[in-house]
Amino acid sequence: MRDFDRIMLTSEVQDLPEEVGRLFEDLDRTAAGRPQPPGHCTPALDVIECESKVEVVVDLPGVAPDRVRVLLKNGQLLIVGEKCSPYVGEQRHARFQLVERGFGRFARAVTLNGAFDAAAAQATFRSGELRITVPRIAERRGQEFPVAIGG
Repeated sequence: MRDFDRIMLTSEVQDLPEEVGRLFEDLDRTAAGRPQPPGHCTPALDVIECESKVEVVVDLPGVAPDRVRVLLKNGQLLIVGEKCSPYVGEQRHARFQLVERGFGRFARAVTLNGAFDAAAAQATFRSGELRITVPRIAERRGQEFPVAIGG
């Protein structure tokens, strides 16, 4: 790995907590007046790489679309959100025999390899599944581009 690439990667990783924090603050603004559930959850995701695109599919059952934010920056796809607990009122103080589902805030980061057209990225949310498609573009770093000289 070249020194420049190492410096850029270090910078991107250092910026990640700041970006996630900013996205959580954005979610908090949209939840004005709603109680915030404790804890966190880690939704399952798949990353599918093809020649023309990369797809990221995230299982988000029970999550409202307005409780999810997606950001593509510096080769990182950030997915943050919140799954609100359905247990309110009397159930909140009940004794649970089994708890397997996670509730609360979540953040997932996926590193995308190669060159992508971030402006053409699309996301759809259907039946509790978030599907993000990021088209690939030809890698141009390191290529030579002749420049015509006018007289």
